[in-house]
Amino acid sequence: MAVDVILGLQWGDEGKGKIVDYLAKDYDLVCRFQGGPNAGHTIKIGSDKYVLHTVPSGVFRENIQNVIGNGVVLDPITLLKEFDQLDKSGIEYKDRLFIAMKAHLILPTHRYLDAASEAAKGKAKIGSTLKGIGPTYMDKTGRNGLRIGDLVSPNFKAKYEALKEKHLGMLKLYPDVDFDLAGEEKKWMDSIEIIKTMNLINGEYFVNKAIKDGKNVLAEGAQGSMLDIDFGTYPFVTSSNTITSGVCNGLGIAPSAIGEVIGIVKAYCTRVGSGPFPSELDNEMGEKIRRLGSEFGATTGRPRRCGWLDIPQLLYTIMLNGVTQLVVTKIDVLNNFESLQACNQYQYNGGIHEQLPYDINNIQVVPLYQSHSGWQQSLDGITKFEDLPATAKDYIHSLEKDLEVPVTMISTGPEREKLILKNEKMICQFISSKEDKFYSSGEFGKILQTIQNNQNLCQLKEKKSTNGERLLLVFQEIDSIEKAIKCLKIF
Repeated sequence: MAVDVILGLQWGDEGKGKIVDYLAKDYDLVCRFQGGPNAGHTIKIGSDKYVLHTVPSGVFRENIQNVIGNGVVLDPITLLKEFDQLDKSGIEYKDRLFIAMKAHLILPTHRYLDAASEAAKGKAKIGSTLKGIGPTYMDKTGRNGLRIGDLVSPNFKAKYEALKEKHLGMLKLYPDVDFDLAGEEKKWMDSIEIIKTMNLINGEYFVNKAIKDGKNVLAEGAQGSMLDIDFGTYPFVTSSNTITSGVCNGLGIAPSAIGEVIGIVKAYCTRVGSGPFPSELDNEMGEKIRRLGSEFGATTGRPRRCGWLDIPQLLYTIMLNGVTQLVVTKIDVLNNFESLQACNQYQYNGGIHEQLPYDINNIQVVPLYQSHSGWQQSLDGITKFEDLPATAKDYIHSLEKDLEVPVTMISTGPEREKLILKNEKMICQFISSKEDKFYSSGEFGKILQTIQNNQNLCQLKEKKSTNGERLLLVFQEIDSIEKAIKCLKIF
C-alpha cells in the first residue's frame, strides 16, 4: 500500500488538523513525520476544541494507530500536557500511540538557548516560537543530540549532562534572559519517566511493516511548505523539511511508497512571525480577515499576518510537493466581502514575473491582482458543492484552472462536519502536452487498460481550454475523499 500525505501549501495554519481528523477514519496509521511542538493542529468535535502539538491528529478515531516519527523533535513537558488533555476527555490513546526511538528530544536548555538567541537578534529576529526546536535540530545535525531511545540507555544521565554543559557554555555568549532552568529541568525529568512507559519503537521498521501488510498509512505534516528549511523563505523558516520529501526522511520510507499528496490551502493567506509575505494586507482589510478568521496562533497566541491568496506561491509549493488534490479551508471567512483578490503575478526588478525570486528577502516584490466577486452570504448548512453561491463556485473553479490541480474538499467552518465534497465527482488532469513521451509509454498503456476494465467507474474525456485540449479522467459518484483515494489506488 502507498503512504498518502497531507501537508500545508502556505506558511502554516492551513487547517491540516481538521482534515487529518476527518480522513483518519479510513486509515490504519496516522504518522507525524517532522516538526515539533510549534505545531498547533486544532480540531473541533462538537463543543470540544483540541489543540495538538505533537500527538498525530488521528488520535480521536478509535482503533487507529498513531506514530510520532523519527523526524519529529519532542518536548516531554509539552507531550505530557497533551496526554493530560486527552485523559481528561476520556480519549484512550496509550495502546494506540507509538514513538520512534530515533526522534530527538528537546531539552530545557534548548528552549533556554532559543529564547536567548532570539532576544539577541533584536529587530532581526525571525519570529521563533521559542520551543527550542531550532537548537534541537542543530544538535541533531551536529551529531550530539539526545534521542528517545537514549532515555533507556544506561549512560543517559552522562549524555544529558554533557549536552547541558555544552548549552550552558553557549549561553554565555548571549545576554541574560528570564528562564527558570532548575524548575523546567525538574518538570522535564518527571516527564521523561512517563515517556519511558510508552510504546517506544523502531519507527522505520514499524511503518514499513504496516505498508507491507497492506495497511493504509496517512502522513501528517506540520507548519507549511513555505517554511521548509531548504525551499522556504530562508532564513525565516522552520528547521525541518516540511514538503513531501520530508516524509521519506521523517518516517524512513522509500520515495516509491508515496501515494496521494493532499495539499491544504486557505481561501486566503496568513503568516506568523517575520519574513516576506508578498500578498500581505497591512491595513483594515487585513485586520478584517484576521478578525473574521480568528487568526491568532494556536501555539503562541500571536496575531497572524493576513493577505490575499497568492497563486505563484501556490504553484511553487504544488510543484515541490507533487500535489495531486487540493483542500480549500476557511472559505467561510470570506462570506462578507463584496470582492476578493488573488495575486497572479509579481512585479520586481523592473519586470513582470510568475516565479518567486531567490532574493525575496532583499527586494521589493509587488503583487499584481486578479479580482473575483464575493458571495456576501453565509455558507452555514451547505453540504454540496452545487448548492454554493455561484460566485463561490467561480472562485473555486478559478483556483483549479490557475493551479491545474482538482479541489476535492472545501471546509466551511472549524467543526468536523463542515466539509463539502466537491460535485460528487473527481476529475484528474493528464499532462497537458500531447507530444509528451508519457503518452507513448507503457504506463499510459496500463492506465488505458485499467480505464477499459472499469468503465462503470471512470471515463476518459477531452476538454478544450485556453491552452489547448486537455485529457481528463473523470470519476462519478465520488461522495467522500476516502472513496476518491480508493478509486485512485486502482491505478
